[in-house]
Amino acid sequence: MTPSFFKKLGPISIDQISSSIDCKLINVPKDDYYDNFVSIRNIKDNSLSFLYDNEKIKLNLPLSSGIICTKKKANELDPNLKKFIVDNVQEAVAKISNIFYRDYTEEEKGNISDPLIDESCEIGNNVVIENGVVIGKNVKIRHGAIIKINCVIGNGTVIDSNSVISNSILHEDVYIGSNTSIGQRGFGFFLSNKNIDIYHIGRVLLQSNVSIGSGCTIDRGSFSDTVIGKNTYFDNLCHVAHNVEIGSNAAFAAMTGIAGSAKIGNGVLTGGQTGIAGHITIGNNVQIAAKSGVFQNLDDGEMVMGNPAVNKYNFIKNYKKIYGKK
Repeated sequence: MTPSFFKKLGPISIDQISSSIDCKLINVPKDDYYDNFVSIRNIKDNSLSFLYDNEKIKLNLPLSSGIICTKKKANELDPNLKKFIVDNVQEAVAKISNIFYRDYTEEEKGNISDPLIDESCEIGNNVVIENGVVIGKNVKIRHGAIIKINCVIGNGTVIDSNSVISNSILHEDVYIGSNTSIGQRGFGFFLSNKNIDIYHIGRVLLQSNVSIGSGCTIDRGSFSDTVIGKNTYFDNLCHVAHNVEIGSNAAFAAMTGIAGSAKIGNGVLTGGQTGIAGHITIGNNVQIAAKSGVFQNLDDGEMVMGNPAVNKYNFIKNYKKIYGKK
């Protein structure tokens, strides 16, 4: 069974939704309701979702679902779909996410079953392991670490001192360095005079043999998961934002930062202080030099450097033209 890290408040009525956001209803009966609020790729019957103007949708959406969108986007969709027309989708998403989901209260946490910890584990001093946690065989959790409710820690995993794990599933033989935070809320909100946080319902999934250095932060997904593939290594002081997906056998040097919803393939290598923009796709076996800024998609096997990052050999050629005689 998939662990739950938050309280689901659905089903939510149309009255609750329309009183939370300023919207025009199309094809939406007054007695309708929605079980959950999800991304468009996870939409099911009786789900509420959303589309931004720049998003393209290829699948047929269930007619029992509801879509939050602008008037412009509504004109591109099936006329029979249930639509909630708004001026600002980001604002509506932030508000609606907080009526469908919330954190567990302390009382609710107390009602979750005690943690399951295999007798072969080594647990250090002042470690906090909350209810619902499942910890496999031969796991080592060192002094001062915190494992929050319902996390799953696979066999052979090592979690070093003072690290915090929440909203996460760690597979076998994962290594987490000291003072690292995994599974905290991502940087998603509606910017206004009083900012509205988007409630993040995603998880962090670390596959087998992943290694995360000290002082790293890996945000959980907003409406999907943050995923790091098998045998991928992060140096110290790296940041992975919400909804990022990374393949297997990749390596990221210190201070690499990866913005939200980037998709990164297998065997990718980055030098120190590399920055990767959000919502881009990087292919397999790409090499990115230190201090590069990547702002566009990269195909398999590309080698880039610079800010903005360009083909490595073109960068060196242009550099020699400018600085070669100095």
